[in-house]
Amino acid sequence: MTRIYRGIKQHISPELVMFAALCALLVLRVSVAADLSALNCSQVKDAFTALGFSPDSVPTEETSGVNLRVCAPQRSCCNTEMEEIFSRRSSRDFEKLMEDTSEELRNAFVSGHKRFDDFFLELLENTERSLNEMFLRTYGKPYLQNVEVFQGLFSELKRYYTGGNVNLEEMLNDFWTRLLERMFQLLNSQYLITEDYLECISKYMEQLKPFGDVPKKLKSQVTRAFIAARTFVQGLAVGRDVANRVSEVSMSPACVGSFTRMLYCSQCRGLSTLKPCSEYCLDVMKGCAADQADLDPEWSRYIDAMLLVTERLEGPFNIESVMEPIDVKISEAIMNMQENSMQLSYQVFQGCGQLKPSGMSRSARGVPDTFSGRFSPYSPEELPTASAGSRLDRLVTDMKEKLKQFRKFWSSLPVSVCQEEDVASTGGAEDERCWNGREQGRFVPEVQTDGRATNDPDVSRPDAVIRQQIMALRVMSNKLKNAYDGNDIYFQDSNEESSGSGSGSGVTDSDSDSFVTDAPVQEPENREEESSASPSVRPDVLLLLLLSFSALAASDRWR
Repeated sequence: MTRIYRGIKQHISPELVMFAALCALLVLRVSVAADLSALNCSQVKDAFTALGFSPDSVPTEETSGVNLRVCAPQRSCCNTEMEEIFSRRSSRDFEKLMEDTSEELRNAFVSGHKRFDDFFLELLENTERSLNEMFLRTYGKPYLQNVEVFQGLFSELKRYYTGGNVNLEEMLNDFWTRLLERMFQLLNSQYLITEDYLECISKYMEQLKPFGDVPKKLKSQVTRAFIAARTFVQGLAVGRDVANRVSEVSMSPACVGSFTRMLYCSQCRGLSTLKPCSEYCLDVMKGCAADQADLDPEWSRYIDAMLLVTERLEGPFNIESVMEPIDVKISEAIMNMQENSMQLSYQVFQGCGQLKPSGMSRSARGVPDTFSGRFSPYSPEELPTASAGSRLDRLVTDMKEKLKQFRKFWSSLPVSVCQEEDVASTGGAEDERCWNGREQGRFVPEVQTDGRATNDPDVSRPDAVIRQQIMALRVMSNKLKNAYDGNDIYFQDSNEESSGSGSGSGVTDSDSDSFVTDAPVQEPENREEESSASPSVRPDVLLLLLLSFSALAASDRWR
C-alpha cells in the first residue's frame, strides 16, 4: 500500500496539487456563500406577526416555493396557507384604498345634491310664503276666498321639481285660466255667472289677453328655470349613485392575485421594508381598475353635460331670479286686468252673451270696487340662504370647480392610488430600491394601458355593474343636454332612486317666448285599463255574427 502511494506521488505534478487545492477552496467559498444567502425565516415570522397574523403559519426554514400559487415559485419563507391569508388581507386593503381614494368624489356629489336640493325647496317655500303675506296684506278677503288658486300653483311647481309628471306649460295655462275666471267673477259680481259661461270665457283667453304679456313671459321663464334646476339636481343624484356603486365593484380573482403579489409577496423573501415600484403599482392598478377605466369616457361626457346646465343656472334660466319676483309679476297681471276690466267685460259679453243681473250690488256682496296696492319683492335678507348656506351663484361656482376636478377621475384612479405614501415607492421609473414582484430591482415591463378590453382580449365587455352605470350616465347625459336646450324629456330613469318624469315642455333660444309642448304618453296602469280603453267585441255578439255568415254562405250554395 505504501508502495502504491509512493508511486502515485511520483506521478502527481506540483501543478496538479495546486489545482486540487484551489478547487477545495472554491467549494468551501461557495458553501459559505450559500449559507450566507439563505433566507432568514425568523425575520419573516416577526414581520408576519407584526401584521397581526399567527406566527404558527410561517415555516421554520425556507422552501423551494414550487407549491406557491400567488407568489413567484422561488426560494421562500411562505407557504400556501400564508398566501391565502395575504389574499384575504389584500381584498380588504383594495376595498379600503378604493373607498379612501373616492371619498372626496363621493362626498362632493352627496353634499352637492343636498345643498342644491335644499336651496331649491327652500326657495319655493319662501316664495310662496312671501306671496301669501303680500297678497293677504294687499287684497285681504278676496285673496283669502281664492287662495287655493295660488296654493295650487306652488303645489304643482313643487310636485314637478320633486319628480312628478307635471306638464309645466299646461299647468301654467290652467293657473291663468282659473285666475281669469275668479277675477272676472270678482269684477262682475253683480251678475249671475254660470260654469258654462266661465268655460266660454276661458276659450277666449288667448284672444282677450286679460293679463297682458305676463303669462307668456312667465311661462317661458318658469319652464326653462325649472327644467334646468330639476335636471341638474337629478344629475347630481345620478353622479352620486354611480360613484358609490363603482367604488364598491368587487375584485376579480386575477386582481386579487396581482394585488397580493404586489403588497405581500416581498414578505416571503424577507424584504418587508421594500415598497412596490411605482411603475409596478401602476401596472397592477390599471389591471385591477380596468372596469372603472371603461366607465371614464361616458363619465367625462356626463360631466361635460352637467357643466353645460350650470351655464343655464347662472344665466337666463336662473330659477332664483325667476322665482324671487314672481309675486310682483302676478300682481302686475292682476292690476292689468283690473285696469282694463270695462273693455274686457264688453269683449266677453260680445263673445259669450250678456249676463243677467244677480239683483245684488258689489258692495252688498262684500266685494270692493277696486283692488289696491302693488307689491315689491322681499328684501335680500329674506332670501333662502339659511339652510343652503350660500346663494345660488356661489353654489354653482363651487360645484363647477368640483365637476372639472373629477372629470377624468376614473382613468386617473391608478395614479391616485399609487401616489399614496404607504402604497408604492416614490422613486420613479428608474428606482431600483423597490419590489418589482419577484425581487428588489427596477420594474422593467411596459405598464399596461387603460380599460379592460385593451388589457384582456378575451374579455371585451366591462363588469355587469359597470355596464349598468354606463347606461345610467348615458341616459342622464341625454337628459342634461335636452335641459340645456330648454327641453324636458319624459322617460323612466334607470336609477330608481332618481325621479324620472318630465313635462315634455320645450323651448329654443331663437324664440324664448315660444313653446311646443307634447304631453307625455301615459301607459295604462294595468291590463284591465288597457283592454277597456280599446274597442272590443262581446263573445255573444261575435258568435251571432259567425252564425249569420254561416247561414248566408249555406244559402248561396243552395241557390
